[in-house]
Amino acid sequence: MTNSRRATIHDVARMADVSAATVSKVMRGVTSVKPANVVRVKEAISQLDYRMDPLASGLRNEQRRIIGAVVPDLESPFFGALVTGLESAAEDAGYTMIIASSCEDEGREADLITRMDDWRVAGTVLVPVRSERGRGAEQLHALDMHAVLVDRVSASDRFDTIAADNFAASASVADLLVGQGHRSILLHSATRISKAARTRQEGFISRVQALDPTVRIDTLISDGGVEGHRAGIRSYFDKMDPNDPITAVFSLSQHSTLIVLGEIRRREMRIPDDVALVGFDDAEWMRITWPSITAVAQPVEQIARRSIATLLGRVEGNIDGFRVQHLEPCELRPRQSSGQRPMMLRNSRQYQRD
Repeated sequence: MTNSRRATIHDVARMADVSAATVSKVMRGVTSVKPANVVRVKEAISQLDYRMDPLASGLRNEQRRIIGAVVPDLESPFFGALVTGLESAAEDAGYTMIIASSCEDEGREADLITRMDDWRVAGTVLVPVRSERGRGAEQLHALDMHAVLVDRVSASDRFDTIAADNFAASASVADLLVGQGHRSILLHSATRISKAARTRQEGFISRVQALDPTVRIDTLISDGGVEGHRAGIRSYFDKMDPNDPITAVFSLSQHSTLIVLGEIRRREMRIPDDVALVGFDDAEWMRITWPSITAVAQPVEQIARRSIATLLGRVEGNIDGFRVQHLEPCELRPRQSSGQRPMMLRNSRQYQRD
């Protein structure tokens, strides 16, 4: 029967007839080890298929080169892209990343933070279910962990925060739609608790009111899973006054855009002739569908890399003092669904065509 026990550094030391300290030096590339010992250690490592235990090594050296990341939904294209960027940036810096999903549940979020502490991670990147005041952030503070809060956050005196500039991006959508003459607009969100969605809503409404206080804005926040979302948007259109219909929709997430687009197509309404559509969080399918969807693109790669750089700055003692708050600018990409002609935008710095 094959022994499946993982080889230890002491197994390698016995086979190579050296001390465990010598094995450690060879693996770390220390050049003072005798060449003959280096050869024997490497042969033993190969024969035993030995791999260093990063957690145990970190405990011995008081340097834990493992970073945690907790996000609300790993099935989300945005969060999927974000964790890919986080992992790449962490590995570039010599760290391994543990990734977990809170599944939009604050209780699970707090539990995962506790587990990260049990695993002795060097620090954690948290995209909170709610905001910088939610249960996950409170648990990070209670455990005194190095952490950076990302996306659904505002400035915090406890943690560094990195996010897209949701307020300014949504204001630019207001400029586009009001500038095109829309006076009845639906603002649609698929969540009540996301700080990012609330900030997008605030940015859009405040800018519309500044541009033209007579513009009507209907706000629909749907709940209850897939069926709840479908029922909500269907009920809204059923009750809409045919003599005073909305002429544009701004959906506050990719999920929201899919909900609205599905109902518009079910009713065989024409985009943008019957209703214009602008979504937040651009995706490849928005570019290639017909008509293509005008959308706000978030700087996912920049957010990921800045988050890791900031976290490691705290972990390694290179950043001290005041908390960092950084907002990454977004890009509004006008396409066919908003009715905007690319020629009108050729000389504009605010809006860029794909």
